[in-house]
Amino acid sequence: MTPDDLTRLHLPSDPRLSPDGSRVAFVVSTPNTAEDRYDRVIWIDDAPFTAGPGDTSPRWSPDGATLAFMRSIDGKPAQLAVIPTGGGEARTLTDFDKGVEALEWSPDGSQIAVVAVTYTDDWKDLEDDERERRPRRITSVPYRFDNKGWTHDRKRHIWLVDPAGESEPRCLTPGDDHDEEFPAWSADGKTISYVTDTDQQPGLISGNEVWSVDVASGDRTRVTKRGFFSAVGYRADGVLHVLGNANPRYPVNFYLQRLDEDGSLSNLTGSLDRGSVSLSAGPAVIRWDGPDAIVGLEDAGTFGVIRVTPDGVIKREVEGEMVVTGFDAREGRLVYTAGTATSPGELYSDGEKVTDLNTDDLGLVSPHHFIVESDAHEIDVWVYLPDGEDKVPLLLNIHGGPASQYGFGFFDEFQVYVGAGYGVVACNPRGSAGKGEDFVTAVVGEGWGEVDHADVTKVVDAALERHPRLDPERMGVMGGSYGGFLTAWLIGREDRWRSAVVERALIAWNSFSGTSDIGGVFPENYTGASYPEAWDTWWRLSPLALAQNVKTPTLVLHAENDFRCPIEQAEQYFMALLRNGTEAELVRYPGEGHEMSRSGKPKHRLERFHDVLRWHERHLD
Repeated sequence: MTPDDLTRLHLPSDPRLSPDGSRVAFVVSTPNTAEDRYDRVIWIDDAPFTAGPGDTSPRWSPDGATLAFMRSIDGKPAQLAVIPTGGGEARTLTDFDKGVEALEWSPDGSQIAVVAVTYTDDWKDLEDDERERRPRRITSVPYRFDNKGWTHDRKRHIWLVDPAGESEPRCLTPGDDHDEEFPAWSADGKTISYVTDTDQQPGLISGNEVWSVDVASGDRTRVTKRGFFSAVGYRADGVLHVLGNANPRYPVNFYLQRLDEDGSLSNLTGSLDRGSVSLSAGPAVIRWDGPDAIVGLEDAGTFGVIRVTPDGVIKREVEGEMVVTGFDAREGRLVYTAGTATSPGELYSDGEKVTDLNTDDLGLVSPHHFIVESDAHEIDVWVYLPDGEDKVPLLLNIHGGPASQYGFGFFDEFQVYVGAGYGVVACNPRGSAGKGEDFVTAVVGEGWGEVDHADVTKVVDAALERHPRLDPERMGVMGGSYGGFLTAWLIGREDRWRSAVVERALIAWNSFSGTSDIGGVFPENYTGASYPEAWDTWWRLSPLALAQNVKTPTLVLHAENDFRCPIEQAEQYFMALLRNGTEAELVRYPGEGHEMSRSGKPKHRLERFHDVLRWHERHLD
């Protein structure tokens, strides 16, 4: 695979079954470098159904006659649209300032609940030029958020929309104090539950809560104590379930939990010690097949699907060497989209492949998977090798998070790098997801930069021993976000690397704590040190404190609108490397956020690939 092959990838997601379970709607996304956009079209069964190019989130009406979805035209914010499932023209129903981000039909089909983004009273009547010019007076955090932009001047509320378009949308949760997300209707249509954060210091206290709103009166009720929640859903008998954890302090596993009559939460999947939410797979969702909950399961490089009965019996429905990116179940039928190491993704029904979206021969390579033991912990490793027998440079890739994982799913980066002649090594060191709460929290506090460093060292040594084609004299290392941190940390502590790429990295905890959109909680959650006593600890655990030791030629990549790891992190690091006399280069990508390498503009993704390959070719070939 080459960088130019990005446009040949067709990625399915978000499958939704019709009410009778006979048809499935899903989204197919294809990078379009000519137009510098993603062409997103809704398919039904095995054929395109909408025209695109910006159609997502298909949702069937309860009678199956109408499909609601989100439509973006000419790059503008997505709005709610509907189209008859028997054929006909789509109608756009909303015109919210910044569009809609989620939608769910009421059980009787008379209303659609959407999360709409609108300006606050102080900003709603301004012209765009005045919004750009006007000073921003900030009183709380976060006031901006990665991939969302400014948040202090707009709110995300639940609105009710008439699918016939005969009445104006009604805001169900008005006010400028809080945002709402992940709405779910009760079975009787009288209540919507959602996730929000009502703390007096949002952004400085870890966690969130689940609330409910009465559809008729608008009265709101707090449902849970503060925890960490990412999805809600009602069983047919009206019992509320959540995906989350009663512990608000990240990182944690997200379990399926039932809200009991006394207001407590019963953890239905905690015995698995595996989460149902993944940074490396599809969105957090609860689906229902009759009384059974259908949720995901992240486990050692895979993401599958499990069924949970009302009495807590768990059955693994989809498992194996794949990563499921979306799923739905109804009338005993289970559909899902999934990718493998050599398949970007297809739609499956009850285990049988339905689509052939990716038939081009891209020369994809299957990895060698093995386990390395490090301090009595099993570390999953994948090695991708080019064809042939010659020695090849070793390129260690480190994932972000750190509570994420590499695995058996398709990853375009690995295929591009192995296609360019590198032996790609990837692993899930301690701190990764998919191995339980003790494993994911191993890097908290004194483990930060220590246990993960030990694990990747064991991995590299084991890969060299198992695969003699990997050249120990030509080794490169790279990673983004937390992976960028660990890359910079490694080259600051050892001189075994000939090339490094530090991307969108956490470089200096001290400044990150004040500039990141999650800076109010993330540093304390991971370092265990609290403001104001934290300064010495934060500096000691920062790669910037080791920058004077770096001899490895280093390419620093960063997006200019990255609010998760703001670009000042890259600027500080680049300046320090120059002061050393270290060979270094900084590449800035305008208008992009933290997710640029995965979901940024196709042209920038293509240019980034060429930047990375150019750098490693210069120093490893």
